[in-house]
Amino acid sequence: MHELVNRRFHIESYGCTYNHADAQKLIAIATSQGCVQVPAEEAEVVIINSCTVVAATERAMLRRLKAFQAKEVIITGCMPVVQKERILEEFPRARILLPDEVYRAHPWTGVMIAPAVGVMQVGPGCMGACTYCITRFARGRMQSLPVSSIVHEIEELGRAGAAEVQLTGQDLSAYGMDCGTDLAVLLQAIDRSTADVRVRVGMMNPATVLPILDRLVDAFQSEKIFGFAHLPVQAGSDKVLKDMNRGYTGAEYCRVVEAFRREIPDIRISTDFIVGFPTETDADFEETLSLLRKTSPTKVNITRFSVRDGTPAAAYRDIPDRVKKDRSRALTAAAGTISDRHNEGLLGEEFEVIVTEQKRGGSVVARSPGYENIVIREELPLGSRCRVRITGHQRHYLIGSRSDRG
Repeated sequence: MHELVNRRFHIESYGCTYNHADAQKLIAIATSQGCVQVPAEEAEVVIINSCTVVAATERAMLRRLKAFQAKEVIITGCMPVVQKERILEEFPRARILLPDEVYRAHPWTGVMIAPAVGVMQVGPGCMGACTYCITRFARGRMQSLPVSSIVHEIEELGRAGAAEVQLTGQDLSAYGMDCGTDLAVLLQAIDRSTADVRVRVGMMNPATVLPILDRLVDAFQSEKIFGFAHLPVQAGSDKVLKDMNRGYTGAEYCRVVEAFRREIPDIRISTDFIVGFPTETDADFEETLSLLRKTSPTKVNITRFSVRDGTPAAAYRDIPDRVKKDRSRALTAAAGTISDRHNEGLLGEEFEVIVTEQKRGGSVVARSPGYENIVIREELPLGSRCRVRITGHQRHYLIGSRSDRG
């Protein structure tokens, strides 16, 4: 880390919550060594905390590197782990900083990313072998931190002002598979802790949810856990799921969703889809649409398949972009209808919410127990709690007004 001593630096971070937490660690390391964070035009050194999950993101990273090639540049994150040669071929002056170097210099795993929001990393890596995924090569196998360490740091984040803590990893439900514990045990320990926070559980692979499903659903009923389950399904066709090596069927995914909803009727389900996987036919895509409508997730992330060199799926023949675009539009429209219907049904409802951020003057953003974004058009302290009545909505957020004014 000798490049980050008494320097003016600028940092840009891309990708997942885990990556953004790493960026906060880099900022802490640099400032502890006498560095000052400044705008890009004033920086002596620029840090790019990279993501390379899909081809479009990779291209964006290369454009950012090109934009700063006249400066001293450090690139970290996933890209230099799996694409070091390409980076150095195009930008031979770039300094490679691997994530493990960051972790050795900054041993703490809980960081604040906003005045009222903390992030707690449960450990890098996953236990999956999805045929399309390049990130698993960058992050490796699951390396779970001890339950006691995670709980302690969540308590510390609460004392530092966090009202919301985002629990993050490449696959949260794989937590503990490498050391004889599991996510349900961790959530139960958080429930017993002294932390006065509410925890958002990050992405969980249905394949690693299934073995702990009943205990996990029980753990989610804690008041300290947001009623929000991010369960990426990726496809509705069993054939495509097998080609992706996801480790479950469409019926098993539906069983997971049904188990959560049976015990927590108001839980909000989020999911991800990859459209245009090379073996996906029109009939397969219709199965994806059918599963979307059956499970009715209220938050949906849609990605068009892109070839990642070195992955097993790269051996397949890709399908035309126009087919991917058509399927993406159809899935987006169907997901939008579900989201609109859900939001419309919340009009007039009241929630106890946590104020977590302020994006512009005169309003704040709060989180409902189901982790909905609620815009409140007044100034409120970050981290405060209040009761809100839903008065309106847009597709991706609700609008509310305080109902507890005395």
